[in-house]
Amino acid sequence: MTAIVKDEVAAAHSPHVQVESIVKHFRGGGLLGGGPTVRAVDGVSLAIARGETLGLVGESGCGKSTLGRALLRLIEPTAGRVTIDGVDVTALAPGPLRRFRKRAQIIFQDPYGSLDPRMTVAESVAEPLRIHRLAEGRAAIAAEVARLLEQVQLRPELAGRRPHELSGGQRQRVGIARALAVRPSFLVADEPLSALDVSIQAQIVNLLSALREAERQAWLFVSHDLRVVRHLCDRVAVMYLGRIVEEAPAPSLYARPRHPYTRALLSAVPVADPSRARTRLVLEGEPPSPSSPPPGCPFHRRCPLYADKGRPARCRDERPLLEGESGHRAACHFSADFA
Repeated sequence: MTAIVKDEVAAAHSPHVQVESIVKHFRGGGLLGGGPTVRAVDGVSLAIARGETLGLVGESGCGKSTLGRALLRLIEPTAGRVTIDGVDVTALAPGPLRRFRKRAQIIFQDPYGSLDPRMTVAESVAEPLRIHRLAEGRAAIAAEVARLLEQVQLRPELAGRRPHELSGGQRQRVGIARALAVRPSFLVADEPLSALDVSIQAQIVNLLSALREAERQAWLFVSHDLRVVRHLCDRVAVMYLGRIVEEAPAPSLYARPRHPYTRALLSAVPVADPSRARTRLVLEGEPPSPSSPPPGCPFHRRCPLYADKGRPARCRDERPLLEGESGHRAACHFSADFA
């Protein structure tokens, strides 16, 4: 293999998005702002290659959406480093950050709230083209808008309508077209299906699947729906109480999860064949508050293994590391039991 070919292979497999120990803490409320600090994201490290889709899953309130927005600096991280396409995003001043926006975009959960009600579909999609000067003149902008609407499978006659005249699925397609308009290399999809009717969700899943195959972008797909994640994502990271507790290639994670929390999540996923249905693992209690996480393993108070193994002191006192082999890592002292 020549040196040039080796360099090309290395570039193809090197992380396009590198996340190093990202933290996002929110100061507590109260009359004098003296409440407890909320540890929404508490030291997350991830890597996403170009052309790869990483699914980020977990219960509501675990920090998934906060992490996605912190990576793009839509909210400022408290600590840590994010590198996208070789650029340290966390070090950018406001001016360079605005210019960098065209390389990293987000598809929001609420398609209605993310669109200006005063703008037509064509105006909403054209806005990022004008801001970043990606098309000059009315004819060029109109042609690019038409191409984008076709790409997200919206009929041309919808270009003159406003958000309240569209269905939820159509509004989400407009949001996707806006995100794609600047030809980003990294996309965060923040629960893009949760605000849609079930009958529409499959259409948007098929659209996202087609887009990720046609483009060579890196995607972070935030969702609580493990069925959709299995269909769309190459790898999956499971988040609990602001931390990643398991990360693996999707086939490996779904076939043999190594963290009790992941096993509980998967046991709740409906299956079409009743003969293959799993025994439901019901977790006791509610997730701890991110303002007062427990010592040791953050999951131990709800963990079935903790009780089964006689409540070992190690689980109460020692936080497990995220470790493993063959790209399958879990933060559990007993992950080897499932390997």
